Amino acid sequence: MPSWAPRVKLEATRGYGAEVVFYDQVGASRDGLAERLVAERGLALIPPFDHPDVVSGAGTAAAELFEDVGALDLLLVPVGGGGLASGSALAAHAACPGCGVVGVEPAAGDDGVKSFRSGTLVRQDCGDTIADGARTPSLGQLTFAILRRHARDLVAVHDRELVAAMRFAHERLKLVIEPTGCLGLAALMSGAVAAPGRRVGVIVSGGNVDAASALGWLAPGGAGA
Repeated sequence: MPSWAPRVKLEATRGYGAEVVFYDQVGASRDGLAERLVAERGLALIPPFDHPDVVSGAGTAAAELFEDVGALDLLLVPVGGGGLASGSALAAHAACPGCGVVGVEPAAGDDGVKSFRSGTLVRQDCGDTIADGARTPSLGQLTFAILRRHARDLVAVHDRELVAAMRFAHERLKLVIEPTGCLGLAALMSGAVAAPGRRVGVIVSGGNVDAASALGWLAPGGAGA
């Protein structure tokens, strides 16, 4: 994990019994450090998103949504490495072919948007964003191919729009959602995805938000003002 990961995520990870290693403190890339630890300790590597099993597992969220609510016109999904979004796109293709799946990234890390629209996998360092769960430098080879084939579009939203969605979820829905989990909701509320008269589903993924940070963002004059 990166040393700048939210404290709540670090504490929860350690609380479940895991050993946390900060890749940025040992001068290695995340993938490079993972490969080294696998070789040194004889471990099995579970990829975070770019693997068929991970994509299939993540896609069950959308599959269960279609089972519960029936057909949708649009489905909005957060995008980091693309596992959840590509799995959702496959689920929609199977259960509701008429539903357009739109992936949503933070504007400071819109490599997926650029990749989707150019047809070439773009890799770039993510800028400053409160959506820490979406600060991946690129989509995966597998997730990019699936999204290009089955997603309708990828769009990006700004941090202020994420905070507005977090505030709405807190005040109206009584839900605690981390910024990355609000990406789809923010796209809908901000108008980044226009959906008048349509039946829309939103995948809300992640509630690992540091309480102190959230209070700062939601307070008057905070990041969402």
